[in-house]
Amino acid sequence: METLPRSLLVNFWYAHPVGHAVEALRYCLGHTNDDVEVSLLLNGATATELGSCAPFVRETFAVDYVDFLGRTGDPDAALAHVPRDWDYVLDDQRSRQPDQLELAPGLRAYYQAAHRHFRARIRHGTAGSEPPEYVPHRQLRLELPRRRELPEGIRIAVLPAGSSEPARYPSPASWRLVLAALADAFPDAVFCLVGKLERDGRTSTSWTREQLESLGADVWAVDEPLLDQLAIVEACDLFLSPHTGFAMAALAVGTPWLALSGGPWHEWFFNGVPFYSVIPETRRYPAFTQFADQPDQVDDDGPRTPSMSRARIEEDLPELLEGAQLLVERRLSYEDALHGYFPRLLAAYGGDASRVFSFDAVHLSYI
Repeated sequence: METLPRSLLVNFWYAHPVGHAVEALRYCLGHTNDDVEVSLLLNGATATELGSCAPFVRETFAVDYVDFLGRTGDPDAALAHVPRDWDYVLDDQRSRQPDQLELAPGLRAYYQAAHRHFRARIRHGTAGSEPPEYVPHRQLRLELPRRRELPEGIRIAVLPAGSSEPARYPSPASWRLVLAALADAFPDAVFCLVGKLERDGRTSTSWTREQLESLGADVWAVDEPLLDQLAIVEACDLFLSPHTGFAMAALAVGTPWLALSGGPWHEWFFNGVPFYSVIPETRRYPAFTQFADQPDQVDDDGPRTPSMSRARIEEDLPELLEGAQLLVERRLSYEDALHGYFPRLLAAYGGDASRVFSFDAVHLSYI
């Protein structure tokens, strides 16, 4: 008699930036096997449409309780449409971390409601833990509904700023310097500008339209639907940005990432695709402070965190161009990228390995 696969829900309600939806899909992929049928639950303000691009996910549930700070909404009511009974319910690990629950009252309220709502026949645990079986460090590849044709040349997708305050990203003037240098290095470069200006409750770029337009672009994809923007990124030879969750989606469509690293967080998500992180000299340009107090800002076309200042950008521009050439010319393998990155990151932390973390603890094999 044939045994039906067991049902598994990855219950991954967290903050709404795109990268957290990609993170959730990696957990779904790691738990996917012939013995389980995986579904996914997400904060309704995140990129829930990415679930439709993952054939290993049976169903994606979006809940309309979306306030990370817990000021509005009813999490119990938001869960009413989600089936209660599963063989396995696996929560985001942050739901068990006191510092996260203190930081985000909405997180606490949601998971309290989830524990009232869900009934797990076998186990209610956390994503990435067993049982059921979990295979770490699998490569996630999103299957987009359509492809995009771009002009001939070296195609470079650029996201100059994420959703944090503008001080955490290089100024428009610094970005113009970077793009001019890339245009000199790649005379046939085609620059594709991506991002989101619309303020609709989902994550959006903190820059203004005028700032984005000041960069110039051969392909303007700002405010196109997310899957259309990802199709453009998929057609590019390189994705260039500061640290941002959108870059995790770029890796999930197979495009190498050149990260202008800095700000509070180092790069921690790796997906079988080559990448290069240009890490600041943290003794002079403090960065990677995580949840601790942020460095004093400098005056650079408005307030700017030191690691995103014009001085730092100018200093690291030769390395950024070298990284771009390695990735565009496919001279940097994924393994070599990992071997090169983690020792440099460890040095940026002054040799303190306790501050280094990565998805699926990939870093433990390299430092």
